[in-house]
Amino acid sequence: MAGGMRGINPRQMQRTMRSMGITQTDVKDVIEVIIRTKDNDIVITNAEVACINMKGSKQYQVAGTETILPAGSAGTGAAGPVFAAEDIELVMSQTNCDREKAIEALEACDGQPAEAIIKIMSE
Repeated sequence: MAGGMRGINPRQMQRTMRSMGITQTDVKDVIEVIIRTKDNDIVITNAEVACINMKGSKQYQVAGTETILPAGSAGTGAAGPVFAAEDIELVMSQTNCDREKAIEALEACDGQPAEAIIKIMSE
């Protein structure tokens, strides 16, 4: 029968997982998830996070909107909004401004690159 897990009762699946020593819980109130690699910061916003505990070993499953930034450029939540590197570079290339000015314009325009470009060009 093709279709993988289709037709499996979710309660039965939970019961089977528990019998194998596996529990799954949702992590509440997640604002964002940042994964730092040597070359990039992967920022996941609108994140849904599940913690899967398998006999003492925890794994996290993350789903959301991904933005990839240069390493070290993803700030903490208190540092302000995070913009995609592509959006910052687009504003810079279209207006010949520096990175700081591009970020300020994006902040003022709720992260909308087209509006940020118009804002800088109208100054």
